[in-house]
Amino acid sequence: MAELAIDIGIDEPDRQAIAEGLSRLLADSYTLYLKTHNYHWNVTGPMFQTLHLMFETQYNELALAVDLIAERIRSLGAFAPASYREFSALSSIEEDQDRPDATEMIRRLVQGQETVARTARSVFPAVEHAHDEPTADLLTQRMQVHEKTAWMLRSLLA
Repeated sequence: MAELAIDIGIDEPDRQAIAEGLSRLLADSYTLYLKTHNYHWNVTGPMFQTLHLMFETQYNELALAVDLIAERIRSLGAFAPASYREFSALSSIEEDQDRPDATEMIRRLVQGQETVARTARSVFPAVEHAHDEPTADLLTQRMQVHEKTAWMLRSLLA
C-alpha cells in the first residue's frame, strides 16, 4: 500500500531539517536522562537523600520529554533515533568515564541541562522559517524546564 503524503503546511525539506534538529535534542535529552538516572543510583554523601530524590524527579521528567520529542519527529514524517549508537553519534553530552562525587555530579548535570537548552534553542531558526508553531511550543517548554533545572542545581553549589 502506498504511503499517504504528509500535508500539514510544512514542506518536506523543512520537515526534514526540523526533524534533524529534534533528533539532536532527543539524543541530548536521552543522554542526560541516562546520566541523571546513573547519579540517582550512585550518589553518596551527606546530601544523599536530597540528591537521590531530586535526581529521580529530574530523570522522570526527562523520560516523559523524550517521548514528546520522538513523537514530534514522527509527526513530521521522520523516524526518531532510538539506539545507543544513534544517540551517541548525535549527542553533544559526553558520557562519564569515572565515578564523580556528589558535587561533581551536580556540576555535570548543570552543564548537561544547559547543553540541552542550547540544543533546543539551535533548532529555532528552522522552526521559525517553516512557521512550525507546535515544534516552537515544544522547544520553548523544553528550554524553560532545562534552564530552571540548571538554576536549581547551580544553587546547590553556591
